[in-house]
Amino acid sequence: MLVFGTQMHIVTFIFVSIEIVIFFYLALIRLARPDDKITTLNLILIFLLLIYNITGGLLPDPKLPGSYFLQEAIAYATGFITPCYFPYYVYKAFGLVRMKFHAYKGVYLFLILPYCIFVFVFWFTGDLKDTQNLLIIPVLYAIWVIISLCKAIQYKYNYVFSSLEARQEMVVLLFSITPWVGLPIITYFNLGQSVEALITNIGFLLLFGLQVLRHIREVRNEHEKLIESEQRLRTWNADLKDEVSKRTKELEKINEQKTNNFINLVHETKTPLTLIKNYLDEYIGKYGAVEELDVIRGGVDKLTADVINLFDIERFSKGIDTYTHNQVSDFSGILKDSLPLFKNYCTKHTIECSTCIDENIFVKADPNAIHRIVNNIIENAIKFTDPDGEVLISLTGQNEEVIFSVVDTGIGIPEDLQKKVFEPYYQIGYKHTSLQGMGLGLPIVKKVVEGIGGTVRIESNPPKMRGTKIIITLPRYQPTEKDEPVKGANKLNKLHYSFNNDELADSDYDAKKRTILLVEDNAAMINFLSNKLRLNYNVFGAHNGSEALKKLFEMSVVPDLILSDVMMDKMDGYAFAKTLSEQDKYSHIPFIFLTAKSTPTDRIKGLRLGAIDFISKPFSFDELSQKIETILDNMLRQQKAIISTSIAALKTGKSLETDNMAQSSLSKFEQSCKLFHFTARETEIARLIFKGKTYKDIAKELFISDKTVTKHIQNIFGKAEVSNKVELINKLTK
Repeated sequence: MLVFGTQMHIVTFIFVSIEIVIFFYLALIRLARPDDKITTLNLILIFLLLIYNITGGLLPDPKLPGSYFLQEAIAYATGFITPCYFPYYVYKAFGLVRMKFHAYKGVYLFLILPYCIFVFVFWFTGDLKDTQNLLIIPVLYAIWVIISLCKAIQYKYNYVFSSLEARQEMVVLLFSITPWVGLPIITYFNLGQSVEALITNIGFLLLFGLQVLRHIREVRNEHEKLIESEQRLRTWNADLKDEVSKRTKELEKINEQKTNNFINLVHETKTPLTLIKNYLDEYIGKYGAVEELDVIRGGVDKLTADVINLFDIERFSKGIDTYTHNQVSDFSGILKDSLPLFKNYCTKHTIECSTCIDENIFVKADPNAIHRIVNNIIENAIKFTDPDGEVLISLTGQNEEVIFSVVDTGIGIPEDLQKKVFEPYYQIGYKHTSLQGMGLGLPIVKKVVEGIGGTVRIESNPPKMRGTKIIITLPRYQPTEKDEPVKGANKLNKLHYSFNNDELADSDYDAKKRTILLVEDNAAMINFLSNKLRLNYNVFGAHNGSEALKKLFEMSVVPDLILSDVMMDKMDGYAFAKTLSEQDKYSHIPFIFLTAKSTPTDRIKGLRLGAIDFISKPFSFDELSQKIETILDNMLRQQKAIISTSIAALKTGKSLETDNMAQSSLSKFEQSCKLFHFTARETEIARLIFKGKTYKDIAKELFISDKTVTKHIQNIFGKAEVSNKVELINKLTK
């Protein structure tokens, strides 16, 4: 029975319909699991099967375009291509390694080649029936493939078929694959389309059923593993939560202990600071102030303020209020008492300070708290206002509220940072001044204001307009007859703030003096060192690495020595040293780090960058001065020795290195290396240090890493019992 007026039998049509459904089902699985190679193999198989059934069912048909020869050639081609795919399919899908020959070679020799001969003879003779006799080769090959298939299955299971899976796979493979591999046999005997479709397609459905069964097993195994993994994950999660909870409690306990120790340390520091401050004030009151004492007092006040801030921020973080707000404070009086100091600084630095202060503004708060709010807010406004700027201080009473505001014309605070400035230890690094802090001023102000029941907010929009406005709102209090408003604050909190932000003046150059470049961001420190060093040296100053580089390019002379801090804005000391080491003009300059960072890691990093020494703060100026003098004198001796040796070498025609080895100082150097038991490599590195080479130059010359050079130099310093290059050279040549 044919369908739709074509040559396709109803049996073939039914199988085609079933296989189309299966094809789309496999396609969906392939989309869901793109890495599933078995599904891909099945898709190719079903596609070839569809092509075979459609072409075999429709061709030959005189109603369709194409000659009888072409239609028969196509029909036979699909009948050959599908069996050609089966050896490869079972080799890959079922892991039958013994089918490799048939998958890659046998089908080409015994199926594809005979088919090509068949087509040629059929075309030449035009007799299909006689030409079919040539299919005897594929028929014999099909028998060989079936035998090989049996052996391959036996080999896969080591000739033992005790398991149900093994027996099932062998039976289904034989029943399903045999008709397909034996397709040339079916074609040879011309059994008819319906018989051919029935035999071959039932074989495929058996094969597909085996694959579906395998797929179900895999999905079930995956599901069981997933459930097992989820259970294991829940167990791990519960254990992890318990462990995290346990560790968190331990860390909280450790952190609480550290915090308590820190608070105790800060508290203990307040006592000696109080004594130092009072005795210093008493001494200045008796004998008068001089510049040095003013610097000391400013430093003590700065340290006192930092200690008080640290103590208070930790108390606030523990929920402990530092102040007792059961007093009535004269806000107007406290603000007016604080203004003279700030106005004096503003006048000196051409900053216009305007005030608008209402009289008789009272609040129910600790006067020390009001004093702290006033000083922190005004100090910040002045600190970030450039010369010729303006600061406006306002205190007004509006109904039941007190409005205290400070407006400046500084650089402003970006909107995305206006909340962060109230976080402890957060700082906006616009510039470094002598008023550097720890980022505790505004956080403490916020805590104090909230403790009084007020609010603090910031109004600033740098892209549109320079400046910042800090607005503090507090509840207003009207004193009664029994109230005695307090105006004064605790003397300890009335610190003599130093607003020294003067620009550093470079020395007038004296050709008889050697030159030092000083890089330090703290104004008091750079002024102190500059005033001390300029007695014997030309001193040029910069506040950070970036500014120092600019000054170097502008200077008419190359410095003999560089003293640099590490922690600086824009470009720190390490970045500055690294940049110089890459400049041929400046890489030879001796480099000394002055810093509060004194860990071994910091020292190694500094020495690796080519620094001669690493001096930790606090330090003795006398010691620093002596080190500077020793380094510069040693550099001068080296320069003279190199010049003398070079001249002598030119006169005698000897090489510089040969002449250097003849020098008595180098002879002593060699003896000292042996005395300190230097290895050959250590002696070689020490000799290069003696020649003034940097760590980087040594690494390049010896073809080793900077890290290896640093390690060798550490060993050299340890054996010679020295801490820097200068001491090493002196010890090896004395």
